[in-house]
Amino acid sequence: MPSTHKKEKPWDTDDIDKWKVDPFTKEESSGPFLEESSFMTLFPKYRERYLKDSWPLVTKALDKYGITATLDLVEGSMTVKTTRKTFDPAAILNARDMIKLLARSVPAPQAIKILEDGMACDIIKIRSMVRNKERFVKRRQRILGQNGTTLKALELLTQTYLLVHGNTVSAMGPFKGLKEVRRVVEDTMQNVHPIYLIKELMIKRELAKDPALANEDWSRYLPNFKKRTLSKRRVPFKVADKSTKTYTPFPPAPEKSKVDMQIESGEYFLGKQAKQRAAEAERAEQAKQKKEEKKREREREYVPPEEGASKPKKRKTTQE
Repeated sequence: MPSTHKKEKPWDTDDIDKWKVDPFTKEESSGPFLEESSFMTLFPKYRERYLKDSWPLVTKALDKYGITATLDLVEGSMTVKTTRKTFDPAAILNARDMIKLLARSVPAPQAIKILEDGMACDIIKIRSMVRNKERFVKRRQRILGQNGTTLKALELLTQTYLLVHGNTVSAMGPFKGLKEVRRVVEDTMQNVHPIYLIKELMIKRELAKDPALANEDWSRYLPNFKKRTLSKRRVPFKVADKSTKTYTPFPPAPEKSKVDMQIESGEYFLGKQAKQRAAEAERAEQAKQKKEEKKREREREYVPPEEGASKPKKRKTTQE
């Protein structure tokens, strides 16, 4: 069978935006769904109060698409379901993404925007990318930057909304921007500084403005940062001077253990009682030496000083 992918496609022109999502209206729907679709997600305890206060806003936004939402504070879960009034098949998937974003601490007014056409989301799990906890915290801080400057630059360049919270990075925006955000976040957690990736995005944005470079390769314009490695062996801080030592092909003799020294002195072959008597004799000898030393110190106080060793008296000076 001949290949069909090389056929001419007159309808496929360059001015078509293939990322655009066409709106779906009630008139295009063939009727209510045959089956009910539902999605549920859990949320942490600290989000309970906020979700309870903002839940009327969530249900009001979902009513436009004919979807019901249930908040269970006992179980700690959020559930969305289709109804007989639901006309858009993709609306339940957007509602599922919305409750996921709400569980990841995204504000309710921002999470509701996921219901719009052309808006998508991506929740990037970053905890499993780095094993060490301290290293993970430092690399996560790089995504934020000082006073949130790096995060703001990424939002402007990719036209997305970013929220770094706990072990995840929540992103909302167009599909093209989400693809760039995921690449930047994953490279940052793999120890690539985000400033290089931001610089690359800025160059791509400037190149996209030039229509003459639309069909050309941009790799020659992009910076190529190479990882710097040490070419020389690391020199230790303390270098041992081996010039004074004479070379001997034989290894040094092992140090004598306690058992070896007992065998040489003959103590190893003594019985238990003989060892006790030897230990008592050694203690008695040590006590005797200490007693004699203290006696000499007491007698030293009664030794008369030499006659010619008297200290000269200081002359008193009177002030006139």
